Amino acid sequence: MPGAHDGADAAEAATRRPAGALEAEIMAALWAGEGPMTAAEVHQQLGDGLVYKTVLTVLGRLRAKGLVDREPVGRAYAYTPSRAAAEVAAQEMNAALRRTGHRAEVLQRFVDTLDVDQQAALRALLDSTD
Repeated sequence: MPGAHDGADAAEAATRRPAGALEAEIMAALWAGEGPMTAAEVHQQLGDGLVYKTVLTVLGRLRAKGLVDREPVGRAYAYTPSRAAAEVAAQEMNAALRRTGHRAEVLQRFVDTLDVDQQAALRALLDSTD
């Protein structure tokens, strides 16, 4: 019957995260942690009805990408970020710039979104590299 699942599909789409959002949430939880975290601890930290196995799957993907390290803890693993948040953000910004042929325009639009204090901090950083 056409349209029989339209309501369910729309509800699922409304709760679905954008691509990469769950990875970002898990990385944020790990960066905020006091030390290595098990998948169960990450799952508890996120606390929004995620399936535990989904957290395990995403942690495996993050490990395959080299973004997290793991160490055995009893019968489980504890995960830690392999790089600092600022380093990952800088790499993402560089990747975004490489994807466009209009780098100066992208940089200008980025600067336009910064508040006065952020612009001053950026200016000071640029001046210190000369």
